[in-house]
Amino acid sequence: MRLLRHVSELGAETQGSVVALGNFDGFHRGHQVVIGEAGRLARLLGLKLTVVVTEPHPVSFFAPNAPPFRLTPFRERSQLLERFGVDQLLVLPFDKELAGMSAQDFVLDILVDGLGAQHVFVGYDYRFGSKRGGGTDVLAYMGDMEGFGLSVIKAVTVGLEGYAGEVYSSTVVRKALQNGEARKAAALLGHWWTINGRVTQGDQRGRTINFPTANVELGESLQPKLGVYAVRARLDDESRFIMGVANIGKRPTFDKHDVLMEVHLFDFNEEIYDRHLRVELVAFLRPEMKFSGLEELQNQIAKDCRVAKIVLAEPENDRARLGGPTLDAYLDLFPEPHVRARD
Repeated sequence: MRLLRHVSELGAETQGSVVALGNFDGFHRGHQVVIGEAGRLARLLGLKLTVVVTEPHPVSFFAPNAPPFRLTPFRERSQLLERFGVDQLLVLPFDKELAGMSAQDFVLDILVDGLGAQHVFVGYDYRFGSKRGGGTDVLAYMGDMEGFGLSVIKAVTVGLEGYAGEVYSSTVVRKALQNGEARKAAALLGHWWTINGRVTQGDQRGRTINFPTANVELGESLQPKLGVYAVRARLDDESRFIMGVANIGKRPTFDKHDVLMEVHLFDFNEEIYDRHLRVELVAFLRPEMKFSGLEELQNQIAKDCRVAKIVLAEPENDRARLGGPTLDAYLDLFPEPHVRARD
């Protein structure tokens, strides 16, 4: 996948593609329909599949002090899109200039002059331009004027128990994670929810009780329900996955107050400070607890590890069940195009 970070990087070699517009935070199953249908047409026409996003998220620009809410910060989202089969990812810096750009200028400068878009795909609720002044009506009008096609994807609804009938959205995924429903969140996403962060040095108390941990700050990632999870982890530059157990919380036993993820990896004893660790939350095991001392904590962690190994061995939690969406898999699952609102 070619990563483009500014309109100034666009040139003749980036022209002529099918473009999907959106933020795609989480890259959930609804997002996969938008980009999947764009990919279907790109293959049919022999064109590049281009996705256009902004960074940081507009909410972070307008409300910089808001609590972290991202399902997939930039690094994780980029990896998901590359795995899906996106050819070009244009990341527009969301700054004062972009925030003030009119919808018409966005279409002309980025879609027409920058990308030479042949066809554009968006979700039914897509908004863009200064004060969110542009929508599908503006895109339709501009497309007719400038010669590119437009497909607006209708709402895609959930069929899962507890969410049936709701529209796929980042909001429903956040709600599941904040309720500790890690497996349900993965089903909504179509892939395991992952916290991707750098391993930092901590107090190293885990070593003293034979349960060493890798400390990972949540950064921009949403804070899920605090507690202990069965997890799978992979170092960013490796393909192997290692089973483990993670505590996401404030560590009340040691009177800590900041939220940190501490990951204990089974049968693993390598030095990984300053490396990126991708941790997939598979199942919530229990809420965070305060212990009377290290012995009680050690006994509970041992119990957590036994339970986590059982949970991770369950067939529904096999990684292959939700190994990550790809365009090929999407087209195999949906051989006919998704119904569109406008084409």
